[in-house]
Amino acid sequence: MSIKSINPSTNEELKSYQPLTKEETLSAVAKAHEAFQEWRKTSFENRRSCILNFAEELRSNTDKYAKLITLEMGKRISESRAEIIFCAEIAEFYANGAEEFLANEYMEVENAHAYIQHSPIGALMGVMPWNFPFYQVTRFATPNIMAGNTCLVKHAGNVPQCAEEIAKIFKQAGLPEGVYTNLLIPSDFVNSIISNDSIAGVSLTGSERAGAAVAAAAGKNLKRSVLELGGNDPFIVLEDADMEDVVEKAIKGRMVNTGQSCVAAKRFIVMKSVADEFLEGLKSGMAAMKIGDPLDESTDVGPLSTEDAAVRLQEQVTSSLNYGAKAILGGDRPERKGAYFNPTILTNVSKDNPTFDQELFGPVATVYVVESEEEAISLANNSSYGLGGSVYTKDISRGRKIAEQIDTGMVFINQPTNSQAGLPFGGTKNSGYGRELSRFGILEFINKKLIHNIED
Repeated sequence: MSIKSINPSTNEELKSYQPLTKEETLSAVAKAHEAFQEWRKTSFENRRSCILNFAEELRSNTDKYAKLITLEMGKRISESRAEIIFCAEIAEFYANGAEEFLANEYMEVENAHAYIQHSPIGALMGVMPWNFPFYQVTRFATPNIMAGNTCLVKHAGNVPQCAEEIAKIFKQAGLPEGVYTNLLIPSDFVNSIISNDSIAGVSLTGSERAGAAVAAAAGKNLKRSVLELGGNDPFIVLEDADMEDVVEKAIKGRMVNTGQSCVAAKRFIVMKSVADEFLEGLKSGMAAMKIGDPLDESTDVGPLSTEDAAVRLQEQVTSSLNYGAKAILGGDRPERKGAYFNPTILTNVSKDNPTFDQELFGPVATVYVVESEEEAISLANNSSYGLGGSVYTKDISRGRKIAEQIDTGMVFINQPTNSQAGLPFGGTKNSGYGRELSRFGILEFINKKLIHNIED
């Protein structure tokens, strides 16, 4: 079957590709392994030049690549531009920092000299998602290429044009053949690639189901793996929070990428004394958002990534309502062409409701009212996910104490969960393991080799 690029704003096909055969795929894996033997020997200066070229191309042609993101998966054009610029920042961060991050680490040992050498481990497989089609690949590929590894990427099936362009940019940037490879392949090829002796590790960003399958294959074959999976981020509003600021950030945190972000604010946990004010502000703000063409600068809410995604979200919302939840805003789809869904606010979601512990990947906010700080923390932790979260209060010390009790990989105070090149990104529980970005990200697929000699 062909791999199709479909504009979710119109549900019209843009382009189709024939996937690689198994023989072509295995040949690409072999080339990546072969390329590693030479790339691992290259200087940081050589690697830096290529990755800085990659960043410069993104900065020079931001609108070109942003438009492709918007056409292929529906992200609003302003957010697509921001994604491309962020990719350039990540590339520059690793290009300029990798040599320091991977420098020998000397240890104090009695009567001996000892140090840790940070060495690349080989060809890596990346399985990437559609929701940030340039960013997710950049944060996987640029640190690992700077470290001396080589990368093969199986991108999401609905963003093949983005996948193709990324490979072209890396080639144009000066990377030798095999250092970065785009694999237009069906998902059922992934396990056989992971089991291939030429592959040293695998990184996946995606669903729990996909993560479990990749982790099982990696474990069976004794391969390193990093998983960044779903999230159900709590957004805790304390009674002393600046409500005008909180409502603005709640809308921004929930509606980023039309709600299709693993670290989007999803569960709003609000103290009872300010719940009515918060709900009124949230409802008013979300109701005023303009649904429209994501290429139109005035659009506030674009489509979901695919028609299937919109259908699936409707099924989840309908199920939640059938179990007693109330939709105080939205709950359905607008009458227009494309994979659109109305901004929605759900309340009265009980713990026996199927959506209580599901990730709603779209413009749907769930609001819970609590009477104490302890209840807020308990509810925040009552989730199989543990990716990000945020706490809102004028008392920063109190915010930190609460943040320290939240079972997630990241907690932000007075701002929604976000990512920066220099901050580690990752979660715990069913949200996965390992870290990306920052110095931690470049160390995931590194051999930390001890070199020791006794003093004469």
